[in-house]
Amino acid sequence: MGTSARNAVVCAIVVALSAPLLRAAEKATTVVIVADSRHLTGLRGWWANLYNDSHLYFAIVTVLMIPLAGIILGTVADRLMALIGIDLKSRTLRES
Repeated sequence: MGTSARNAVVCAIVVALSAPLLRAAEKATTVVIVADSRHLTGLRGWWANLYNDSHLYFAIVTVLMIPLAGIILGTVADRLMALIGIDLKSRTLRES
């Protein structure tokens, strides 16, 4: 028996023996996705429980919080840059 014939036999044996391992499992009836909030307290615990209770409310609060956080962080950054002398409100370039 040649090398290519032996390889073909080995491949056929591997495929035949692995077929039961590759078949699909039983269909799942329901999938439940939850956040583990057992060790969380305060804001993080509230956030995880909001996710567990209602994905709709979680999505609404998330969509509202992201722009609010951007506004707050942008305002803080603008004030810090104004304190160190960077003026972002004027569009004139000052070159020395």
